[in-house]
Amino acid sequence: MKKSSLVVASLLLLMSVLLAACGGSNADNGNSSSSSSQGGGEGEKAREVTLKLFIPQPRLKDEYDAFIQKFVEKEKAEKNIDVKIQLEMPNADNAPQILKTRLASNDAPDVFTVHAINEIPTFYKAGYLEDLSDQPFVDKLLDSVKESVTIDGKVVGVPMETLMWGYLYNKKIFADLGLTPPTTISEMKETIEILKQNNITPFLLTYKEAWMPQLFVPLTVGALTNSENEDFIDRMYQDNGSFSEMKGMFEIIDLVNANGTDRAMEIGPDEGSAQFAEGKAAMWVNGPWHAETILSADENFEIGVAPLPVNDNPEATMINLSTSTTFVVSPESKNKDVALDFINFILDDEVTNEFYQSLKFNPVAKNHTFESYPWVNDAAEYVKAGKAYQDPSIPQAVKDESGKVLQAYYTGQAKQDDVISSLDKAWKDFNKINK
Repeated sequence: MKKSSLVVASLLLLMSVLLAACGGSNADNGNSSSSSSQGGGEGEKAREVTLKLFIPQPRLKDEYDAFIQKFVEKEKAEKNIDVKIQLEMPNADNAPQILKTRLASNDAPDVFTVHAINEIPTFYKAGYLEDLSDQPFVDKLLDSVKESVTIDGKVVGVPMETLMWGYLYNKKIFADLGLTPPTTISEMKETIEILKQNNITPFLLTYKEAWMPQLFVPLTVGALTNSENEDFIDRMYQDNGSFSEMKGMFEIIDLVNANGTDRAMEIGPDEGSAQFAEGKAAMWVNGPWHAETILSADENFEIGVAPLPVNDNPEATMINLSTSTTFVVSPESKNKDVALDFINFILDDEVTNEFYQSLKFNPVAKNHTFESYPWVNDAAEYVKAGKAYQDPSIPQAVKDESGKVLQAYYTGQAKQDDVISSLDKAWKDFNKINK
């Protein structure tokens, strides 16, 4: 028994030595692997995040895709976060209702865009905007631009598009005929006649999407309230005004509609951009936000920007200044740290110049060093001369309604009084909801 026990004990001792030797080998390998992992961060499993983006600018999808890919690569390289992007890009007509539905149903995108002038006050009041005041991008913003995305002393967005606009014109056509942008509606009529005598259609009409004819409203209201009816906007918010006071806006609307291209209700802005680049019309009531699309059709096209005359008072012929597309963050985002990384990346020193240039947007930040585009310089001359106004603060709901009713007006299904009553009702409905 004693001999047997001694043999068993010897075997157990031998096995323990062998296991220790094997364990030591494994431990060494493990330490070597761990050391390598700590040096390169490759051994840690990446955190997976799905970031939902809502950007209603489908015409710029390629540019946004390229930018987003750089963001995804940076998050993986610097923070080991594997970001999956859900990108939603509805057209401008459908976007407001889709976004409102998503927000109301607690399905907010992590990052989405709003119009700085028209929508920030409403969205802020409803609690849909994260306070971004302490984010690194804030100190990079130009002071004049920062003001447009600030409410109650809080910065709530990253501005993308700062605009100086009125209507676009074909510089070559104007130069060939010795024309200069008219300063009154009478001069505009003379310009129209010269264009028609030379077999050139004066205006491009692209009313397939309702937001295009809607552009007449901020242009005419802005011009008229900054030249004669200064308290109109304030009184409309108090249910103490009417668009009957703006009836003069129909003079320019009728003039454009009567001297435009055919098939207006069949042509959208993308097809219109190609037609404008081809010289199908000399002028287009639109802003320079379609510059990228126009130049993709003809890279040598010379875009001009001028203020739209609304009457025979040259003092009312002014450039519209506005900040429109602005990125904001939802306070309800489940991945707020990544959402904040994204909006800061928009003004990242290494990528922001290339990004804004690819979109053909204006500089908005101190680290934007790219040269302004020719059409920006054209519009800036009017601004320097004091011929500009801040985009009027018209509720988005009123703008949406104006697009639809002006489509109906163009097709003859609505009269001037119908347009006026529709806009008055839309504004009163807005006031009722937001009081």
